[in-house]
Amino acid sequence: MGELIVVTGPPGAGKSSVSSQLADMVEPSAVVAGDEFFGFLKRGYIPPWLPESDQQNTVVIEAAAAAAGWLSRHCWVVYDGVVGPWFLPTFARRTGLKQIHYVTLLPPLETCLERVRTRTDHGFTDLAAARHMYLQFADAEIDGRHVLTDPDDDASALAARIYGDITAGSFGYPTG
Repeated sequence: MGELIVVTGPPGAGKSSVSSQLADMVEPSAVVAGDEFFGFLKRGYIPPWLPESDQQNTVVIEAAAAAAGWLSRHCWVVYDGVVGPWFLPTFARRTGLKQIHYVTLLPPLETCLERVRTRTDHGFTDLAAARHMYLQFADAEIDGRHVLTDPDDDASALAARIYGDITAGSFGYPTG
């Protein structure tokens, strides 16, 4: 049985780069890209940062959590996606696990916006939405032990730091 590590934060925080490096540190492992679950929606899609998307977002988060939790029965799973603390209890419960690891990357706002602005291999480039989501994370009540406000720009170094903290029990979040 593996572990489930949620690497979250606003757009441009470095989630995907760190998640890939983190998954490369263990075997067997998988990366579950949370954004892909929103891509399953074809008609009636509501951009997930809009207030009227709450019901849609809940369903998508629950489906993604169930898939990631089930997969972690076979290997280490790194979930790469936006799971704000407002969705954490729902996500955690739907995994079906006793505990997950929850890591929030929260570099400075300008760093995130610059990364979103200069992306070439990512479909999301909406700076206003990125700013909005950043402020949601910045204003949320997140237990400080789950937040890295000074994440290293070197994804492999940050992944090594997170892996070490996970093995020390620093990012554990009980689901029950």
